[in-house]
Amino acid sequence: MELSRNLLIKSTLARLLSFIVLFFAVRFAYFIAVKGRSCVSNDFCFFPPQNLDFTIHYHSATTSRCTVDHYLSVFQDLIADGFLSPISKSLCFETLTGEEIIALKEIGVIDSTGISKKSKKIKKSSPPLILSNYHLSFHDNTFDFQFTNNLDWSGQPDEFGSELCRTLKPGGFLVIHTKSRDLYSLQSLLDLFNCCRLIKSREINGVDSMSMMIIREVVLMKVRDFLWRGNVGSNCSVSRLKRELAKNAEALIAKEPLKPWITLKRSLKNFKYLSDSVDISFKRKYVYVDVGARSYGSSIGGWFRKSYPKQNKSFEVYAIEADKVFFGEYRSKKGVQLLPYAAWVRNETLFFGISRFVNRKIVEKGRGAGRIQPVVQTSMSYKADLDTIEGFDFAEWLKNVVVERDFVVVKLDVEGTEFHLIPRLVETGAICLIDELILECHYNRWQRCCPGQRDVKYQKTYDQCLQLLTSLRKIGVLVHQWW
Repeated sequence: MELSRNLLIKSTLARLLSFIVLFFAVRFAYFIAVKGRSCVSNDFCFFPPQNLDFTIHYHSATTSRCTVDHYLSVFQDLIADGFLSPISKSLCFETLTGEEIIALKEIGVIDSTGISKKSKKIKKSSPPLILSNYHLSFHDNTFDFQFTNNLDWSGQPDEFGSELCRTLKPGGFLVIHTKSRDLYSLQSLLDLFNCCRLIKSREINGVDSMSMMIIREVVLMKVRDFLWRGNVGSNCSVSRLKRELAKNAEALIAKEPLKPWITLKRSLKNFKYLSDSVDISFKRKYVYVDVGARSYGSSIGGWFRKSYPKQNKSFEVYAIEADKVFFGEYRSKKGVQLLPYAAWVRNETLFFGISRFVNRKIVEKGRGAGRIQPVVQTSMSYKADLDTIEGFDFAEWLKNVVVERDFVVVKLDVEGTEFHLIPRLVETGAICLIDELILECHYNRWQRCCPGQRDVKYQKTYDQCLQLLTSLRKIGVLVHQWW
């Protein structure tokens, strides 16, 4: 009898203990899987929070509960995918008001730090929720997990890329949220983080659910230290993506126009500029090179600064012009660096001929047309004044000034020299550095002054120009037809 009673008591206690364990397990699973957190104030949890200083900031006007909930959902998915865990040492980069940090701590990732040079002053605490130090004052290979959603607006993505690569542990994960969803910007983003391998890219809902904004989530894993990529080699292959962009450009004009000076005004309206269709935010710097710039108002002031879609980016501007008539004008132009030389295929002394079109006043208005020839050639087939100038290897210069991670726009108006410069750009691989090329190809066009007569300065035909433009697009160069 006594034995039966003891067995009954043991059985009851075992059932009660099993019930309690099951109750706690179900409640724990509920908070993790349904509510998306492990420890929240006024709720039970297995592991009491180690530091609840962040709850002070949540009540500040600069944070939003709905935003915190959004990031709770984001981080829960990342935990489920194995990219984040409660023991991950984590960094949120360029977090402005700290909701990401709050979400990480609420979900149980307590060792989380935020850093931003633009962070708002939420409320002082110890330790602070967001560090305001711009440069990452952390050792190499510090973090298991990094997150940023403000790289689009950082203004210095290249510097940020190298710092995030430096402080992320090998095998650690970097998650980026960006509004840029085109493939060009994705490739630019991957170029910034060349220490990492792309693991996952998907489209998700943004923070503002009311606006139904869709953003891109990119997950990268560090596989090596950051690699500095300098100049391209002599051989480069234009990416498949650039080939597609060139393929979708506006159609080239197949039939020679009778009045090309009118055609330019019409064709400019049809240009499909690259920066109109893709996001260029993730580039190291932005460069415009005007080769054969002539006067400032000719194309830099008259077209590029007024009409080219720059996405609010600040461009370095280079004016390459060998005609000394225009040198004085550029001295007063801020933000433009003049290179008073002739773009050529090698470094050598050249004869520079300025066609004056009889009336010198035309030149002073920016209509002079300069042509170059090596010094060994002593005759020219048109009326000109000859000056001796220095030519430089344009392709090699370009490779020394920009790298593949830069956004580079080049306008080429070189009075026939394009048939020398373009092959040199292709041969040296410098063509791969150019994102967008605006090319005026010179041929024996019909003269504006003399109906029925062709310009005798140039030996090339319109068909040869069309062939040059077509060949560039075939190899993936986004080139526009200038007149």
